[in-house]
Amino acid sequence: MAVRTRFREEVESKVKEALSDMGCDVRFDIEVPSTWVADLAVPCFTLAKVLRQAPQAIAADLCKRIVCDGAVNSVEDVNGYLNFHIDQDVLVRETLKDIVSAGPDYGKHPAKGVKVNVEHTSINPTGPIHVGRARNPIIGDTLSRCLRRCGYDVETEYYVNDVGKQVVLLTWGVRNIPASEVDPSDRDKNDHRLVPYYRKANSIMEEDEAVREEISSMLQRFENGDQEVIAKVREVAEMMLEGLRETLDTIDVRLDRYTWESQYIADGSARKVVDSLKESSYCGDSDGAYHLELKDFGIHGKNTRFTFTRGDGTTLYTTRDLAYHLDKFDRADRAVDVLGEDQKLGSQQLTAALQILGSDKKPEAMFYSFVALPEGKMSTRRGTVVYLDDLIEEAVERAYEEVRSRREDLSEEEMRRIAVITGVGAVRYNIVRVQPEKKMVFRWEDALNFDGNSGPFLQYSHARACSILRKAGDFERTVDEGLLTDDYERRLVSVLSMFPEVIRDCGENKRIHMLPSYGHELASAFNQFYAAVPVLNSGDRRDSRLTLVDCARMVLKETLYTLGIIAPEEM
Repeated sequence: MAVRTRFREEVESKVKEALSDMGCDVRFDIEVPSTWVADLAVPCFTLAKVLRQAPQAIAADLCKRIVCDGAVNSVEDVNGYLNFHIDQDVLVRETLKDIVSAGPDYGKHPAKGVKVNVEHTSINPTGPIHVGRARNPIIGDTLSRCLRRCGYDVETEYYVNDVGKQVVLLTWGVRNIPASEVDPSDRDKNDHRLVPYYRKANSIMEEDEAVREEISSMLQRFENGDQEVIAKVREVAEMMLEGLRETLDTIDVRLDRYTWESQYIADGSARKVVDSLKESSYCGDSDGAYHLELKDFGIHGKNTRFTFTRGDGTTLYTTRDLAYHLDKFDRADRAVDVLGEDQKLGSQQLTAALQILGSDKKPEAMFYSFVALPEGKMSTRRGTVVYLDDLIEEAVERAYEEVRSRREDLSEEEMRRIAVITGVGAVRYNIVRVQPEKKMVFRWEDALNFDGNSGPFLQYSHARACSILRKAGDFERTVDEGLLTDDYERRLVSVLSMFPEVIRDCGENKRIHMLPSYGHELASAFNQFYAAVPVLNSGDRRDSRLTLVDCARMVLKETLYTLGIIAPEEM
C-alpha cells in the first residue's frame, strides 16, 4: 500500500475514533489542501449542525483526542479545520522503497475484476479528423490509460457510423465518379483522398434528380438490411478508416475494437429495440413515426420527444445507438462514452430510453468542449478547416526549429526524431491539461514551451534525469531517509509520493486534467532539486541522491506514458 494511501486511512481511522469518543458517528470529508499548509485536512463545518457547536470548537476538541503515530506526525486545529501532517522520515523511506521495488508498476492499483468499455473518437467515416474534435481521441485514450492503472480491465472501442446519407453519398461518389473528375488530394492518405469524391457527389446530387433518387434508394435498401449495399458502404468506410487510423497512430492512439453501426440492422437487434419501445406506455405515433415522450425523465420543452423510427418504419441513428449500448452492457460492467458538448441532450435522451427498455445500467458520459485555434496562428491549405494531420505536422515542424536552435551538435536524423517526439507530446499534453468541459484555445507558445507547463518540459526533465544517471555510471540503489534531509529533496519525494493517489483521482473521478498538472509539479520539483543540491559530487550522499534521481526518472516516465507521450532519454 502506498504511503499516502496508508496515511489517509490512518487519518480517517483517527478522526472516526475521536468522533466516537465524543459520542458521534457522522460522515466527514477529507480534503487535500491546495497549499502546503497540511498534507490532509478535515473540515468541521458539516459537523456543526450535528454536534451543535462551532466548527472551531469541534476542531479543537477533536485535535485533543487524536494520538499521532504511524504515518501521522502531527495534527493541529486551524479555523475550523483539522490539519494533518505526514511523518517526513516515513514518507521518504516508504515512498522510495515503493518506487525502487515496484519500478514501472509504481502507481498501479490492484486488479478490480471490473470490465470497463471506453468508447471514444467514433468520428463519421466521411472525412479526416479535424482540430475541433481532436480532444476526443486524446481524452479517451488518456482516460483509458488511467483506468488501466487503477486496476480496471479496459476495452477501448470505436463505433463506426456506416449508416446514413453522408456515407452512402460518399460510397456512390467513389463507385461512380472517375478520378479525373475530382480535385486532387494534397495529402497521400485515404481519408484525404476520398473527401473530394464526397464533395463532387454532393454537388452532382444537388443538380441531378436521378442521382438523388438513386442515393435515396441505396439508403432505403441499406436500412432495410440489403447485404449488397451494406457491403459496398462497408468497403468505402474501411478505406476511410484506414486513413483515420494512420492519424490516430501518429498520436499513439490505438483502439481495441471497431463496432459497425450496420450490424445492428443486419442482426435484427435494432428492430427488437423498436418492437420493445412500441409496447411502452411512453410511446407515441405521429404519421407512422414512433417516438417516446420523456417529460417524466427530467427532459423538458421541445426536446421531450425522442423519435426512434421514421414514417416509413426504418430505424434512426438513435435506435441503433440503443441497440449498441445494450450490446456494450452485455460485454462490460461499465460503459464510458466520450462525447462532444453538443451531445448532452442526446445522451440524456439515450439514458432515459435505456431505462424504459429496462436496462439496469446506464452509460457514463464524459463531455468535452471543442478545440479552437487563435486567428492567424495557423494556416491550412484547404482554407475552410484545419485537420488534426495539419496540427501534428505543424507541431513537429515548430518543434524541429526549437530543437535545431538548441542542439546544433545533433545529426539531422536525430533532430527530426526528437522533433516528432516533442511535437506530438506537445499536442497531447496541451489538449489534456485543460479540464475537458472547459473551452480551450490551442496556442503554440504554450504547447512548445520547454520551460513551462508543457509536454516538452516534462520530456526535457526526464531526459535530464537520464543524462545524470549516464554520467554517474554504476551506483548502489539505497534508501536512507537520514541522508535525504534537504528541503528540495524532501519536496521532490513528497511529490513522488502523490503519484498513486493522482492516478486514482484521474481514473475514478475522470479528472484526467490533473495528470499533466501533477507532471508539471513533478518536473518543477525535480529541476529545483537538481539546481539546488549537488548529486554527482556529494560524498556519502551520492548513492542516496542518485537513487532519488532514478525514482524521479521512473515516475516522470510513467506519468508521460499514462499521458500517451514518449519519454526520451535525450533532448
